[in-house]
Amino acid sequence: MRASDPTPQRRLPLTVLAVALAVMLVSLVAAWRPWGTVSSVEASEEGAAGAATALAPLTIPDSPTVLIFGDSWVYGSAAEVPTLGFAYVVADALGWQATVDGVRGSGYLKAGIDGPDYGTRIADLDPALDPDLIIVEGSINDRRLYPDGYRDAVTTAWETLASTYPEASVVVLGPAPQVLPVEEATAAIDADLADLAAMRGWWYVSPIAEGWIQPANYFDVIDTGVGNDHPSTAGHAYLAERLAASLATLSTLPEVSAEAPLGGW
Repeated sequence: MRASDPTPQRRLPLTVLAVALAVMLVSLVAAWRPWGTVSSVEASEEGAAGAATALAPLTIPDSPTVLIFGDSWVYGSAAEVPTLGFAYVVADALGWQATVDGVRGSGYLKAGIDGPDYGTRIADLDPALDPDLIIVEGSINDRRLYPDGYRDAVTTAWETLASTYPEASVVVLGPAPQVLPVEEATAAIDADLADLAAMRGWWYVSPIAEGWIQPANYFDVIDTGVGNDHPSTAGHAYLAERLAASLATLSTLPEVSAEAPLGGW
């Protein structure tokens, strides 16, 4: 059930303010650029395979080539124009040479409006792209088909991604809730993706676990108009800010023992 909007008439000023503040904050993270940290991290020994996975802090070069891959949120749906979507905003703010590949309605199990499922799309990616960093986002679009075949579909897609771009660093950006409370299937997808990413030694960012979207900011982030339930222009700017901050955190992870919990996921 979606909460009601108590102040719909105030959205436009909030949008303008949020865009300005979010772009400023993302730019500050860009200026900081803490990518070169050399400390190491041992991931928790938890996971389906029961094996520990060593994770070094995220390190990417200046002006990296980045592939941002995902669904309608990556596409920029509900922003005033798609290029105000979070993928474009964070790429511009951080100085990335970015390829944004978002297909509305697409997921690991589900074909999209403008293209097929994730696995098929990944298999069709240009090997010559050779990105330094890949961000794979989503997807809530699988929640109606989950769980049958889900983990196998994710594993197959990721195997193809890893074999196509073996030198790239990969960050998996889990699904963010389009409605509150978070749907049960969406939460389960988030947990599965976190587990599978840990097993591969890939970094994982969970908007659900990190509380990016809460009742207090829901209507500032999500456009609830007919057919939407996607981030507004201000919401996309906010997501760009949060993603930039999460990437900065991944690059400065403290050293912990293999027995220590990693907290957020």
